[in-house]
Parts: sequence; C-alpha cells; structure tokens
Amino acid sequence: MINFEEELKKFHPSTEVEDIQDCIYNHNATDIAGVFEQMFTRKEEPEQEQVIGG
Repeated sequence: MINFEEELKKFHPSTEVEDIQDCIYNHNATDIAGVFEQMFTRKEEPEQEQVIGG
C-alpha cells in the first residue's frame, strides 16, 4: 500500500513549473477573453475624426 505521508516528504516541485508561473504572473499576457474585451471597449468609444491636410 502507498504511504502518502512518506511520498509527500519526498516530493519536490518542478523548477520549470515555478519558472513558468513567474513568467505568466509577471507579464501582461492577454487571453482571448481579454482580446474580445479590448475590441468591444474600443468599439464603444467614440471615434475621433482625423483631419488630413490643413
């Protein structure tokens, strides 16, 4: 039978997972929901007319 207490004592988290977590949490990564939110927010803002020429 597996002794979970002994197995937990031997457990060491992967350093790669910790590095990836740091990278994700320390960067502004946008998922698809964030992209849609930005699209709709920009769509709702009044468009400014650009004057070309003088």
